[in-house]
Amino acid sequence: MRIGFAGTPPFAAAILRCLIDSAWTPQVVLTQPDRASGRGRKAQPGPVKALALEQGIPLRQPSTLKGAQAAHDLAADRLDVLIVVAYGLILPATILTTPRLGCLNVHASLLPRWRGAAPIERALLAGDTRTGVCIMQMDEGLDTGPVHASHAVDITPTTTGPDLEAALATAGLQTLLHTLSILEASKPVAQSGASTYAHKLGAADSIINWRQSAQVIDRQVRAMVGRAPAYACSGDLRVRVYAATLGASAGASAGTIIAADKSGISIACGSGSLVIHSVQLNRGKGRRLSAAKAINGYPELFTPGRRFDPAS
Repeated sequence: MRIGFAGTPPFAAAILRCLIDSAWTPQVVLTQPDRASGRGRKAQPGPVKALALEQGIPLRQPSTLKGAQAAHDLAADRLDVLIVVAYGLILPATILTTPRLGCLNVHASLLPRWRGAAPIERALLAGDTRTGVCIMQMDEGLDTGPVHASHAVDITPTTTGPDLEAALATAGLQTLLHTLSILEASKPVAQSGASTYAHKLGAADSIINWRQSAQVIDRQVRAMVGRAPAYACSGDLRVRVYAATLGASAGASAGTIIAADKSGISIACGSGSLVIHSVQLNRGKGRRLSAAKAINGYPELFTPGRRFDPAS
């Protein structure tokens, strides 16, 4: 079959890489326009673009797919199917119906749970113990199309966002390859059950509220570490948290440092405590440090009794 691929972030690039290494190398790749990033705010190619250029696959970066030009270009590709993975642009009916067999979406949840933009992080934040991937036949709704195949993935108490993204990429590729092999005869099944929406992540999702339970904050740390790490403030001190574990019960006010030693920085929560093991401070060169090195380098910042803002 003639295959097209549309995607933008690392999760999409992981699927694209595996397609290239299989018998299903796409004939064309669509990805979003370059975005400014970094301190210099220079336009940088996304992971999918970088991979397509590396492999010499024809590439297009339309800012929208709603115009006649996008439909004309896709028709000229004479595709049998367009595979869409975290692309980030809305596909209108003119695009959805152009490939002979339509458009397939590799969605990182077990639909209809976590339709929308951030299914991986929302599953972790909600404390789900299982998620997965679905290969969905796209329609004009938001992740509402019928499903060709799905594959479940367990979430453990230590799973992080990057861990889950990697596991789902592997599961997604296997499920996608199976679906492509039977696509001509496959009959997708309509979604059933209650739906939930995975809202796009915002700045507020990274702010630690120490009045919450240690379990909730632990999930936040694990979910956000791959995107915008959870952080807390104490005066002008800002601490991004990269790794933590649950601690013992604490009798101190939420946000209070109750211990700081080589085993970590223990902070009281609304219930229980959180032991922080890896941080980044808005001090020095802002490098990621183990808790022990942060304490040794800045002992005055982590004195027991110092309190972080309950909701930074």
